[in-house]
Amino acid sequence: MEKVRWGILGTANIARWGTIPGMKLAKNCELYAIAGRSEQKAKKYCEDFGFKKFYCSYDELLQDKDVEAVYIPLPNNLHLEWVKKALSAKKHVLCEKPLAINADEAKQMYDCAKENGVHLMEAYAYLHSPYVKSLVSDVKSGIIGDVDFIDTAFITQFYKEDFRLHKELGGGAMYDLGCYCTTMILSLIDSPVESVKAGAEFTDLGVDSLTSAAIQFKNGAKASFTVGMCLGTNTNARYDRLYVHGSKGIIKSDVEYNQEGKVSYTVIIDGKKKVRKIKVPQNYSLEIEQLGRCIREGEKPHVSPEFSLKNSALIDAVLKEIGF
Repeated sequence: MEKVRWGILGTANIARWGTIPGMKLAKNCELYAIAGRSEQKAKKYCEDFGFKKFYCSYDELLQDKDVEAVYIPLPNNLHLEWVKKALSAKKHVLCEKPLAINADEAKQMYDCAKENGVHLMEAYAYLHSPYVKSLVSDVKSGIIGDVDFIDTAFITQFYKEDFRLHKELGGGAMYDLGCYCTTMILSLIDSPVESVKAGAEFTDLGVDSLTSAAIQFKNGAKASFTVGMCLGTNTNARYDRLYVHGSKGIIKSDVEYNQEGKVSYTVIIDGKKKVRKIKVPQNYSLEIEQLGRCIREGEKPHVSPEFSLKNSALIDAVLKEIGF
């Protein structure tokens, strides 16, 4: 397959440890160009990872006619501007989660993608995992009956200094972590949201450091989640859980979000446990390859516009409840 030539807008840490290594593993990806506000940093990334070009401005990269697709790992408050600029330059776009600060911004981006005839996909690498696909398949098959309750959590360290601590940058636990929980819940419950109740604890800088929410769906199912940055300052500690209750059984997992390697979850029916063991490759390579197939082979994005817009609306409802 002819490889897709990728450019990256920004030298964010997630690009260094996650997405760029995934791009190097992806069979249909060519690391073509990277742009950074710092010439020194952009050049360093270019040398470290083997990009063919580096630029000292994002606009310069978007003007490069050889760049076909762009990955955007910029702070959340910059997504709308640079996603629309990239789409208007006829580049396919993979943008880090959360795609937008609110559902209205997300709709603007998808409208822009449609107008320019290019793909836009929100970057939830974990949703491409065979672990998640297996879990979703089990739930959709009815193996545990009708789902009536889901609970999940994603809690990490507190940061001494980080963009996540700044409201003007789109920081806070809900934007950074809550979007994982909401996408997991929406992947497992196929029903419109009826109501949302939520509460939060805020830092002195005005971002939520701990948020809990309860969601009621129109089909009668309920879900709850807790997200937070509260496990000690700069400790690298984290806590993840997922519990899915159905009319015939349950599924339990303590696997971390965005996991790779040998992972598992447990299906329990009539007191009998069955462990699903799954080998997961690097998730970032899976999302890059999938968008590459969309570009070259006409596949539809696994994280669809409809799904992202539904998720953005749910995040909006939680943020409204907590007064963010």
